[in-house]
Amino acid sequence: MTEHVEWSEPEAPAAPASTAVTPADAADAARLVAFGLQPRLQPARDQEYADLLRRYREDPPFARLADAVATGLGLIVLEVSPRAGMAVTAAEDSVFAVRMGDYARRTSADGSDRFLHGLAHLAVAAMAFPRPEDLADDGYIGRVTVNGVDAFVRQACHRLEERAAEQGENTDPASEAPGLEAAWRIWARRSATGATKDARRLAGSTTGIIAKAVGFLTDSGFLQRTGDDNGGTYRTTARYQLQVRDMAGGAAMAELLELGVVPVTDGTPTLLPPQDADDLELVADAGLPFHSA
Repeated sequence: MTEHVEWSEPEAPAAPASTAVTPADAADAARLVAFGLQPRLQPARDQEYADLLRRYREDPPFARLADAVATGLGLIVLEVSPRAGMAVTAAEDSVFAVRMGDYARRTSADGSDRFLHGLAHLAVAAMAFPRPEDLADDGYIGRVTVNGVDAFVRQACHRLEERAAEQGENTDPASEAPGLEAAWRIWARRSATGATKDARRLAGSTTGIIAKAVGFLTDSGFLQRTGDDNGGTYRTTARYQLQVRDMAGGAAMAELLELGVVPVTDGTPTLLPPQDADDLELVADAGLPFHSA
């Protein structure tokens, strides 16, 4: 009797051991992260940056190495692409973290001013990307103006004042109370431009505070200045869209959008009735692009 012999496919050769990371690889990964920390640098204008981005996308071990370098520096990689470069944001414990107190102290040590600086950043983000679909669309470009953001916040203040009156809330709470319900009172009392004879914009005015915010965002590669109309006009960048996506779940951001303030193309806002007027619970500095400490 002939024995039946089962034939099987030959075993695939063992995968070669992964190539060890070389000092040159580590240097390239760190170099890519360094490029990511220069937010105004465009990959299209730097061949080395573009080459390292291509390597990141095509070489998974190198991508993991670059991610590890970023993590070690306390950075969170938001996206790596030709449009945004290596977009990173700082974790709370990172040496690169920007804190609201440090930012505001460059202009003023006053506690209410720090609150207004945070509200200005929140308002710029909300006006630049007022709808979820705007944040989701990689091709969307938001546009804001300094005067338009101030008008946006003042109309939001008016809506909050109406809501407080309707609900019989205290019309003059402590200025250090967290959330938009306290912030609108501080903002509404502040002059829009200041009291100089030639109506120059003072740093402590609300448009001065917004100008500082958009200036910081421009220096950080989040906005690009496009003109001088309406106190200064700006357009968003891919990096800013990624940054706002990261902060969009914050309670303060949600409440500001809940008011129904919708910007239009000339940089001025219109106020629409909110679809749902239920209050949201807020925490101090929620949704701001800074760490609170």
